[in-house]
Amino acid sequence: MIEIDLGPFLISSGSFLLSWHGFFSFIAVATAVYLVGRWAPMKGIYPDDIYSIAIWAIIGGIIGARFVHVIDNWGFYQYNLLQILFIWGGGIGVWGGILGGFIGGAAYAYINKHPIGTIADLTAPALLLVQSIGRLGDIVNGEHCARAASDFILAFNWVRPESDARVCANGVGVPVQPVIAYEMLWNLGALFIIWKLRDRLRPDGMLFALYLAFYAIGRFMVTFLRQDKVWALGLQEAHFIAILVLAITIPILVIKARPTTPEQSAVEGEEIKERRARRLSRAERRRRERRG
Repeated sequence: MIEIDLGPFLISSGSFLLSWHGFFSFIAVATAVYLVGRWAPMKGIYPDDIYSIAIWAIIGGIIGARFVHVIDNWGFYQYNLLQILFIWGGGIGVWGGILGGFIGGAAYAYINKHPIGTIADLTAPALLLVQSIGRLGDIVNGEHCARAASDFILAFNWVRPESDARVCANGVGVPVQPVIAYEMLWNLGALFIIWKLRDRLRPDGMLFALYLAFYAIGRFMVTFLRQDKVWALGLQEAHFIAILVLAITIPILVIKARPTTPEQSAVEGEEIKERRARRLSRAERRRRERRG
């Protein structure tokens, strides 16, 4: 088994606490913003526009992640409503972060007339990578309750009494299925496919839809090895969200997704040139304003 003998906090000084989960979540978000901003010019999109969108995507992601967590743990929060606001104390749902982040970013992009589908497609591979980075903190903290697996050589075993695994049914010191590692491996496998399909699916937004479908399938399977609250029919909250996402994305992909044709590539090339021209014009106006 793999014994994890680290406490949940990277820094614990007086009233200041920084969990491993929080640290790796910050690294993940920063990496996603950096990568998408770096790739944006290839599509004729100004990086500053990406950074503006990222602010609202992060806000939406935080709200969504907290919302999904609170709903799944409503038995506690209905008697502790003020605790809903204490997000620094831990408790988020990845599905909520993904969907809330998309809604927040897409809303800002729509209002400011940025190409939502193009930006979403740029984001898809970055999300698969950074979700795996963020999960590193979960491994240290022991945040995911999983089924016991005492005879499995790769089982995770949290041994620190203060580990978040203490609130799970198995508690501390019991080897469990490495569900976090399973999800990370699935994400990296999906990343390989998504990366190969960049610029090969049309219309814009289909790569992001494929990302959502891939993640939903992986999360649905892995969740059977987790021990979160059962909602109905033996399924947990993440199961139902995955089913809903698949019910939306699979029909969209079947009906709309098509391989890119040479004609579409040519049209996209012209659109990119137009965006770059607008970007250069905007940059020139800013330079003139500074001189003036």
